[in-house]
Amino acid sequence: MQYISTRGGIAPISFKQAVMMGLATDGGLLLPVSIPEISAETLTRWRQLSYPELASAVLGFFIDDIPANDLRALVARSYSTFNHPEITPLVKQGDCYILELFHGPTLAFKDVALQFLGNVFEYLLKESGGKMNILGATSGDTGSAAIYGVRGKERINIFILHPHKRVSPIQELQMTTVTDANVFNLAVRGTFDDGQAIVKTIFNDLGFKEKHQLGAVNSINWARIVAQVVYYIYAALKVTESEGVDKVDFSVPTGNFGDIFAGFVARRMLPQQIRHLILATNENNLLTRFILNGDYSLGAVAQTSSPSMDIQVASNFERYLYYLNGEDADRTRRDMDRFAASGSLQFDELAQERVRADFASRSVNEAETIATIRDFYKLHGYVLDPHTAVGVKAGLAGREAGVPMICLATAHPAKFGAAVKSAIGHEPDLPESLAALAGKETRCEVIAAEVAAVQAFVEQHAL
Repeated sequence: MQYISTRGGIAPISFKQAVMMGLATDGGLLLPVSIPEISAETLTRWRQLSYPELASAVLGFFIDDIPANDLRALVARSYSTFNHPEITPLVKQGDCYILELFHGPTLAFKDVALQFLGNVFEYLLKESGGKMNILGATSGDTGSAAIYGVRGKERINIFILHPHKRVSPIQELQMTTVTDANVFNLAVRGTFDDGQAIVKTIFNDLGFKEKHQLGAVNSINWARIVAQVVYYIYAALKVTESEGVDKVDFSVPTGNFGDIFAGFVARRMLPQQIRHLILATNENNLLTRFILNGDYSLGAVAQTSSPSMDIQVASNFERYLYYLNGEDADRTRRDMDRFAASGSLQFDELAQERVRADFASRSVNEAETIATIRDFYKLHGYVLDPHTAVGVKAGLAGREAGVPMICLATAHPAKFGAAVKSAIGHEPDLPESLAALAGKETRCEVIAAEVAAVQAFVEQHAL
């Protein structure tokens, strides 16, 4: 499988090259030249597979330059760190299924991709004898998942930017208590969007990127997306079989468009099994405005109880825009240049019809989020984290009789204890891994939200 840029400025490259490149050198995002549609015969075989076996099979369609035995070993190592035998178990709760994606080492869905990506990086660097300095920005969970994916690994240093005092206390501790010599936490005086903009600017400085062998772990890295495609397929196959139905719907709490873009890819692979993708946003509803009204324009970032979704610039939107534009890279590049200059893109009615054929959407405010946690707990005795509550509220509102609704649970509720307490009157029990963070040594550098400041820090500490 070859990979190309959404902006058309690079020759096709291999999966290995795409992983190491991260952001395309023309400023675009990398995509496979085609997305395969899976045959009915293959799906029948896949229904019998364990999660690691299915992951190896799905990834094999997109990775043809790592030997199959090596790929299976990388997958097995990645999911050996999870605390549930099914890796991403499904739990039926009332009128929906909860797809629990929080059984990895940092109790967030990002582990599904970042445990794999960390092992792929280590494999490729050992093969080449090279080194890498990973640079990324996080709105909460990506940072700790990325850190846990590469902590202590040879040939890799990691620099993670998070918005100072704008992540939950546990999210902050999960990052800053990792004091391995190759881990550097930077608290940026600003928002997640500030940090993400700094990272993209630095990656577009090709001289700096090449000098320091910068690598990307944010969802701009294609390996993140393709690893997440697997759990959509896994859940769709499990639920259609157990319910005796043909199709399922998914509701996805979304800020950066990465997780739901993985659903978009899965839907293209399984068009007969995946019907609707419901994109759920919190009060930062840029993506809902785009889907419902064709308005993709910046607004102020509201701080909510679901901080991983407190985003205005959705860094994976460009991947979908490429398909919306009929895979026209020149048009996509012009659109992104226009957005960079004006902070706004407007779409005509024809484009809006195409968008609404791919996605439904709902924005869920703070009061609805807390009420959903409370009501779901009263009805089912099941505790949702705020991000998952946003997805459950939107999913149940869009549910249709006869079509199972699968809601993605993106984080363990104990990571957002204050919000849960406000809803149900007490904090959820802390898993041992989170309880052990209290009192641990921390290391973090508070830094200005400036490209030069971050570059200077990387320059000083890079391998």
